[in-house]
Amino acid sequence: MTNSGPPTTRFSVGLTGGIGSGKSTVTDMFAERGAAIVDTDQIAHQLTAPGGAAIAAIQSEFGDSFITPSGAMDRARMRARVFADSEAKKRLEAILHPLIRIESDRAASQVPGSYLIFVVPLLVESGTWKQRLSRVCVVDCPEHLQVKRVMSRSGLNESQVLAIMATQATRQARLSAADDVILNEGSQADLRPQVDRLHALYAALAAKGR
Repeated sequence: MTNSGPPTTRFSVGLTGGIGSGKSTVTDMFAERGAAIVDTDQIAHQLTAPGGAAIAAIQSEFGDSFITPSGAMDRARMRARVFADSEAKKRLEAILHPLIRIESDRAASQVPGSYLIFVVPLLVESGTWKQRLSRVCVVDCPEHLQVKRVMSRSGLNESQVLAIMATQATRQARLSAADDVILNEGSQADLRPQVDRLHALYAALAAKGR
């Protein structure tokens, strides 16, 4: 799928942020307020689950060793491969990204809500998503908090988390791409007024057809 235009005529926001920034928490808050959510990470998981649309191509490109006995992509093995080999990363993305685009557009045409939020962890890195969106919202936090949060939830050590962060866009690059920023350096109570403000803005812009 090569079309880089808007996926639908609905007002759409791309929500992104680095690992550990709090995207999931913010996404849930927007959903509670009536936004239609399309999560590209969930779509990627579905595509690489047993029977997923990407499995045959991944097996053909990378071999049987990257497919688990259940028929899913071996995520741990693939993660190690793409971290060590940038060309392998490009080959995987060449399989997944067009399928994610197709499934995202399909979901966007079906999910109810006053406006669309596409949750795209690698929105800035992809280079193609921004032109398809009405606005970009970045969930931001200091990098030391990213490390602390990911270590506490995943069991990874600091060097492993930093290695993951190094493969993502820099904090400054994400902020430069943002139309709106939600700062997540405190409690969920601190997030709510920020989400409320942006939800009101997005709903108003959607109602105007902008």
